Amino acid sequence: MIQSKADYKYYVKCDLKAHQLDAVSFYDYWWRDCLRFQLRLRKIEYLYNVKRHNPFCRLWLICMEVINHRLATRLGFSIPKNVFGPGLCIVHYGTIVVSPFAKVGAWCRIHPSSSIGEYNGAPRLGDYVYIGPGAKLFGNLTIGDDVAIGANAVVNKSFGSHMTIAGVPAQVISKAGSKESGIYPDCVAKAEIYNDSEVGE
Repeated sequence: MIQSKADYKYYVKCDLKAHQLDAVSFYDYWWRDCLRFQLRLRKIEYLYNVKRHNPFCRLWLICMEVINHRLATRLGFSIPKNVFGPGLCIVHYGTIVVSPFAKVGAWCRIHPSSSIGEYNGAPRLGDYVYIGPGAKLFGNLTIGDDVAIGANAVVNKSFGSHMTIAGVPAQVISKAGSKESGIYPDCVAKAEIYNDSEVGE
């Protein structure tokens, strides 16, 4: 969770790297709608978590939330703040529904027509979790690190780390995780992950 300006800069840097960018150009910002949504989402998280007690920043936060909600509606996103860790990559626009009670670690790569829903609890996902097109996760479950979730999988129970799961209901189909499967670009697969205390220093 973003708790300082240093955290905010780190999250943005990781999100750009997840999109294989070192910096965002004017063209990238206005042409890549998913990236623009993400960058605004990170600003909203920063304003809400750190600056919302400042009257001016609170007004700025409201404006940003309204603007980004309009963009999210056009893109098909229902993605709340403070769910995803750094390095998020929304691959393409299309329906993505995420519970505000879910928690997702660093370097998540998520495709459209997928959902992370609440049912007697919400999912908790580790780092380097790849969510394929059409995948559905719901309930009080935990997914470990380095997990690839196949297209159209229905995940209703917990799984460990370093594996690929798929099917209805989901089951383990490979012991190769998301990084080993070549799903992530090299710059992301080899990226370091820092905890909140290290980021805020």
